[in-house]
Amino acid sequence: MKNKKLYSLIVAVAFLSLFVLWTIMLCFVDLKAIGPNGSKVGFSTLNNAIKGLIGVHLVLYVITDWLGLMPIAVAFGFGIVGLVQLVKRKSILKVDTDILLLGAFYIVVFGTYILFEYLTINYRPILINGYLEKSYPSSTTILVTCVMPTAILQFRWRIKSNCLKRLLTIVTSLFIAFMLIGRFISGVHWFSDIFGGLLYSIGIVSLYRFNCNVYGKRYN
Repeated sequence: MKNKKLYSLIVAVAFLSLFVLWTIMLCFVDLKAIGPNGSKVGFSTLNNAIKGLIGVHLVLYVITDWLGLMPIAVAFGFGIVGLVQLVKRKSILKVDTDILLLGAFYIVVFGTYILFEYLTINYRPILINGYLEKSYPSSTTILVTCVMPTAILQFRWRIKSNCLKRLLTIVTSLFIAFMLIGRFISGVHWFSDIFGGLLYSIGIVSLYRFNCNVYGKRYN
């Protein structure tokens, strides 16, 4: 068990550090005005090359935008689980620790979203409805790859039926894969936006798992 805890912590620190490093590098490395309205983008050679390969597919953008409501619904569902426990047990201290940690996890993820609404790293490779929108990191990528993997952990910890656990894990994993690939090839983000969001998500989810193993007595 100690090895599992240590592994989760190492992964969390490594990927969150990589996210910070990647974000800083985006502000300085190969920074050129290749975006709409002369907007500058880091790693411009790489980003522009990938943009040229995938093109723009706005149908996928719309689909992934609407499906982005699914993680919000899942997060709301676990919020209901915590609220029911609070009402039944009449004390927040008696709510399952992993649920309390999940609430804190959601707050951190939302806080990250707010932070990058004010901190501009780069803008989208295309105009959306005629406007130049902030693009880094991909908020949809972060939402999906933060909420859904933690949902898989909750399914494993809370559902007794192995068959149902496997089914939900497979369906959720396929959803994550579709959203990641769909968002990437939709062409509304630079490659660096998706990659940065994925680095952050792996790090923060690993940190959640570590805390659950330490404080919530969850080991799967």
